[in-house]
Amino acid sequence: MRKLLFCFSLVSVFLHFQCVIGQSLRISENGRFIEKSNSTPFFYLGDTAWELFHRLDIGEAEYYLNNRADKGFTVIQAVILSELNGISVPNANGDLPLFNKDPKRPNEAYFKHVDAIVDKASSLGLVMGMLPTWGSYWSSLSEKDIIFTAESAEEFGLFLGKRYKDKPVIWILGGDRNIRTENDRKIVEAMAQGLKQGCNDQQLITFHPRGPGMSSDYFHDAEWLDFNMYQSSHGQHGHDNGLYAEHDYALEPIKPTLDGEPRYESIPVGFYFKGTDPKDRFDDYDARQAAYWSVFAGACGHTYGNNNIWQMYSPDNSPIIGAAIPWKDALDHPGAFQMKHLRTLMEARSFSNLTPKPELIKNSMEINGEPIRAVLALDASFAMIYTPRGKAFTMDKGMISGLNKKAIWYDPRYGVSHHLGTSDTDGIQTYKPPTSGRGQDWVLILENADLNLPMPGFH
Repeated sequence: MRKLLFCFSLVSVFLHFQCVIGQSLRISENGRFIEKSNSTPFFYLGDTAWELFHRLDIGEAEYYLNNRADKGFTVIQAVILSELNGISVPNANGDLPLFNKDPKRPNEAYFKHVDAIVDKASSLGLVMGMLPTWGSYWSSLSEKDIIFTAESAEEFGLFLGKRYKDKPVIWILGGDRNIRTENDRKIVEAMAQGLKQGCNDQQLITFHPRGPGMSSDYFHDAEWLDFNMYQSSHGQHGHDNGLYAEHDYALEPIKPTLDGEPRYESIPVGFYFKGTDPKDRFDDYDARQAAYWSVFAGACGHTYGNNNIWQMYSPDNSPIIGAAIPWKDALDHPGAFQMKHLRTLMEARSFSNLTPKPELIKNSMEINGEPIRAVLALDASFAMIYTPRGKAFTMDKGMISGLNKKAIWYDPRYGVSHHLGTSDTDGIQTYKPPTSGRGQDWVLILENADLNLPMPGFH
């Protein structure tokens, strides 16, 4: 019996080791995407859970993580030294992260809680997108809250890098702040160096800027910045966040990019600026539109957010920016379900083989200024076109390889595919989606029918 238990323990250790190794991430050879160490493409589908470590106990955290894994998310973005009194108000267990707000004196009890959440995420196949700190603790924008120097930032980064070097983690510096002074830059650079040293340069690092903003404005050429991140923020309906991806896609050296904080489902449109209507809130269509615009402009993934979830709102906490729905109830808002349909589509059609191709569209009948975006496989075996309001568009079928062309409408609301037809013609054709109007977005897939590719999603 002892021998059997010993063998079982060895198998468990081996499987856990395999899981960790399988989740280690790197940048693809062409510099456009993230992939696993076994060369499998990794679609970054994030959820913002900024207050996860700070406000939830382990049972609540497991409830949240299980929900997100079931919905197809791949990355959970959370902050160790969180925004909402994260260094002065204890976590759900009564522990502060630092003794005397000193980054050189981390509290082991607090970090054991972080460990438990990271391990639970790993067991579900989730990668943690971990922010060491919210930006208010280092940025000159909020001088009274600063606790970091370049020296302590490097030491804190080294501590974190060593502690989590064997975990599926992506490091996200910044924390909603931009570089305003040379000292700001020194602190961020020092923390990056500490992380790189601590994890033996085995984990990816990016930078989450203040929105609207782009990491590439500050650190694109930095060796430690593995991929870019932009924050398109929460300003207005129809704000074209694909423009950020287009900007980063054109830069050299080539690096992947994605939206780390777009408009959140349920957040007031315009955030909390004067003159905004608190009743006008972003819905699932706004969240979905941002996702497809960004990815079809060249992003390597996307991040979803919900105003009630990032802050883990409950009646026990004061609401921020108009949060009104307990986080557990907000977990099942429609936008979160619909993110899985984006991942399903992208993985069904080899997203790492895609490049933005606006010239596919010969004539857009879009009249509201909201762009129709197109992507094309590098081998021209298929194309996908996203029309945000179901407006008709014209394209040259001859740009797709093969003698026979198959057309499919994909519904991003429900993840359902509808076979439109197959023909052997290569002419210029206009496609009109099944429905049109606000919330009636569609994706056309036009592909080489001779390849017999499976229909994506439900059909």
